[in-house]
Amino acid sequence: MEWKIGNVTIPNQIVVAPMAGITNSAFRVTAREFGAGLTVCEMISDQGIKYRNEKTLGMMFVDPKEHPVSIQIFGGTVESLVQAAKFVDDNTSADIIDINMGCPVKKVTKTGAGSCWLRDPDHLYEAVKAVSSAISKPLTVKMRTGWDDDHILAVENALAAQEGGASAIAMHGRTKSQMYMGHANWDILHEVAQNVSIPFMGNGDIKTPQDAKTMIEEVGADAAMVGRAVLGNLWRLNAMNHYLETGELLPEPSVPEKINIAKLQLQRLVDLKGEHVGVPEFRQQAAYYLKGIPHAVRTRAKVVEEDSMQEVFDTLDQFVESYEKREAKSSRIS
Repeated sequence: MEWKIGNVTIPNQIVVAPMAGITNSAFRVTAREFGAGLTVCEMISDQGIKYRNEKTLGMMFVDPKEHPVSIQIFGGTVESLVQAAKFVDDNTSADIIDINMGCPVKKVTKTGAGSCWLRDPDHLYEAVKAVSSAISKPLTVKMRTGWDDDHILAVENALAAQEGGASAIAMHGRTKSQMYMGHANWDILHEVAQNVSIPFMGNGDIKTPQDAKTMIEEVGADAAMVGRAVLGNLWRLNAMNHYLETGELLPEPSVPEKINIAKLQLQRLVDLKGEHVGVPEFRQQAAYYLKGIPHAVRTRAKVVEEDSMQEVFDTLDQFVESYEKREAKSSRIS
């Protein structure tokens, strides 16, 4: 089902969350092909933008095939966020700009950025208002339910962002102090969904098509924002969309199909960043693609040691070949 963030049409209700070191342009293009309605880039430092850091500027590359796409910025002051947002607005082809007000990692919060904004709705309002007034692209805010269990200001912060001019809000159902432990609190997300009038993206513990449907139909979110569950499982995006539309669960892809997706991901990473950077970055993702596949442990360990794309391709092809031989032998025996 189509919906809108400001003047930007989002073709369906499955959104891929920003993930540091993961949601670069290569990943986002593939995610769009597998059914993501919207993707969000890994978070971009306001200071990296301020000082025109070469790596930071490279992170803001947008491929024409990935629209609609959102670029996420983070920073610890209103002024630095405004300057960063204006740069993204003027110098990138992103459709949407997002402010990270939820990251719980210490190196981000120690600068006053990320989850630090959740402690004061008035200050959050001030920042969102200043940024939204300074840019022409729609502005969204990604946040958490609160700083800790004693300081849950989810509704207050969501309303502050809305009043400040945000065109949509995404909320992860954990507090800053939870990091990624425990469970996301969907009851709080439901309360937020009932109180805001702008589109709301629910995030946290969405792993299956059924989870996505529950987030939309019972929690009341306009979209399900999926993060770690799609690592190595990009096909799940299509499965979620299909289930929302038809109520039918699609079968998992075969092991050879999964490996082909992994190879496509590596090829695109190398095309984007070169072999020297792309192959090491892929190693982490390779573990996700191989997770849960019988006899894959040795292959996973081998890929981690390889430096060239061709070496990784050869290792993955050999694994598929041996897997298919085992499957054929097993079917003959049975």
